[in-house]
Amino acid sequence: MSQFATILRVRTRGRGLYEFTGDLVEWVEARGLETGLLTLFCRHTSASLLIQENAAPAVRDDLEAFFELLAPEGKGRYSHDDEGPDDMPAHIRAALTAVSLSIPIVAGRLALGTWQGVYLFEHRRAPHLREVAAHLLGP
Repeated sequence: MSQFATILRVRTRGRGLYEFTGDLVEWVEARGLETGLLTLFCRHTSASLLIQENAAPAVRDDLEAFFELLAPEGKGRYSHDDEGPDDMPAHIRAALTAVSLSIPIVAGRLALGTWQGVYLFEHRRAPHLREVAAHLLGP
């Protein structure tokens, strides 16, 4: 059994979805496994991971708008505001999404569907350098 691990870094410009599928494809292909499982883990409490549509930008816009309705900012709305008014809404958004993903490797490639991409979902307004731990396991 072979296994590999790395930390991928995703630079954000503030709230939004940032696709990093290309980085994953490059890293997985360089490992040379034909079959296996890629596990991803977001190392933050105010960002998350999604597998989502990567062809129509309106999907990402609608997701962002929907999460704004679910967890809006607002002075006095939350007791936790240590890092500003977007802090607690970011934690709520991360709690409602995923901080880890598993993607099968089939024939040496990520087994994503035609229109699927892997995204870091930044929930804070300020730019951040986010870290995603990647672990690849296979024969």
